[in-house]
Amino acid sequence: MLVLSASARAADIYLLEPGDVVQVTVWEEPDLMKELLIRPDGRLSFPLVGEIDAAGHSVEEISESISTGLEPYITDPAVSVTVVSTNGSRIYVVGRVNRPGVFPLDGRLDILHALTLAGGMAEFADFRNIRVIRRTAQGQIAIRFNYEEVSRGRKLEQNIELRAGDTVVVP
Repeated sequence: MLVLSASARAADIYLLEPGDVVQVTVWEEPDLMKELLIRPDGRLSFPLVGEIDAAGHSVEEISESISTGLEPYITDPAVSVTVVSTNGSRIYVVGRVNRPGVFPLDGRLDILHALTLAGGMAEFADFRNIRVIRRTAQGQIAIRFNYEEVSRGRKLEQNIELRAGDTVVVP
C-alpha cells in the first residue's frame, strides 16, 4: 500500500474516493485500457495486477502501483491514470436547514458555502453549535462552527474547507 507524503497531502492533490471512476491506459497495450469504478471498499481491480487500494490515493500513486504490478509481464510499462468522474466526492448537510441533502464537492467548498447550497438555516436552527463530522484514520471527529461569530467577521478560521464525506450538522 502506498503512503502519500505529508508535503504531497498539503498540496492540492485530488485523492480518489469510493464511487469515482478512473481510466487506465497502458501504452501499446490496448487490451489493458480500462475504465474502472472505485468500489465502496475503496479498491479497484486491474488485469494482471489484481486488487489495488485506491481510495485516499492520488492518480499518480495508482499509476505507480499498476506499473509496478505489471513489471513481471510488461517491460517498462507506461501507465496513465485519469479521473473520468468524481462521483465519490460528496458532502452532506443535515438538520435544521431548508434543503438538507447530499451535495457534490466540486472544487473548494467551505462550511458557509455548504450551508448556502442547503438553502440556509431553517427557523429555530442553533447558529452557535453547528458541527462538521469528519471520518479520519483514527475515527470520527467533530469540528465546531459558530455561524454567528463567522458572520460577524470573527474567528474566520472556523470556516474550514470541507472534504469528501464530511457531514455538516445544524442542530
